[in-house]
Amino acid sequence: MRWSHTRAMGGPHHSWSVSVAAARALQRRLREHLIREDALGPLAVVAGADVAFTGGEGVAAVVTLAFPALTLREVVAARCPVTFPYVPGFLTFREGPALQAAFRRLRRPPDLVLFDGHGLAHPARFGLACHLGLLLDVPAIGCAKSLLTGEVAIGRLGRRRGARRVIRADGEVVGAALRTADGVRPIFVSAGHRLSLPTALRLTLHCCRGYRVPEPIRLADAAVALLKRRGGTTLPPEDLARLLRRRGGRRIPVAATSPGRYSPAS
Repeated sequence: MRWSHTRAMGGPHHSWSVSVAAARALQRRLREHLIREDALGPLAVVAGADVAFTGGEGVAAVVTLAFPALTLREVVAARCPVTFPYVPGFLTFREGPALQAAFRRLRRPPDLVLFDGHGLAHPARFGLACHLGLLLDVPAIGCAKSLLTGEVAIGRLGRRRGARRVIRADGEVVGAALRTADGVRPIFVSAGHRLSLPTALRLTLHCCRGYRVPEPIRLADAAVALLKRRGGTTLPPEDLARLLRRRGGRRIPVAATSPGRYSPAS
């Protein structure tokens, strides 16, 4: 049985077919419902989500991995027409419909989602990880490759894995630049929903396996790229693992059984 519609849409509901002015009002209204402290249970499944665009539609992939081992469990995807214009700060309204459709196809809901985008480190303090985390009612982290708002002392960031410097915007700490491997460029991490920044940083670092980008997002990005090229929405986990292996990456283990439980406090 697949993840039920009710569980997949555990938070507030709204239409994606809105004007830019209505989208701005929605961001202001919905951000009041964010939980900015740790409100997550035991972790067994972590997801990564990414979206690409082709031919007037959004192609979204969600990849789930067993936690903490990060063995590949499930790959789902969806395609939806893009109806919202490209407006900086409102990209969730372009990506949201395909992402929601993909999440509904999961057989087992994730306990944590890492999004390729921002959370609180957003001009409206309501980036993709905030918005989708709230709609799905799931702990969510934004992991972005570039800074969207605020200031961070990148020049003072250490070169070793785990080095971090906070991002400040309007006097508030909204995220942090995080070095995920020795010598690589940092990513910009911010809490989305039901997580504090320290926990978001710790869990993001755990999900990194020698690459700049956390493993759940790296696999979701690869899945989107493959589906964009070949069409369709079906991609067995074994196919994704083989693709990445052929590219010269390390072997991606595929889970054969249900994962155990992991306490976020450990």
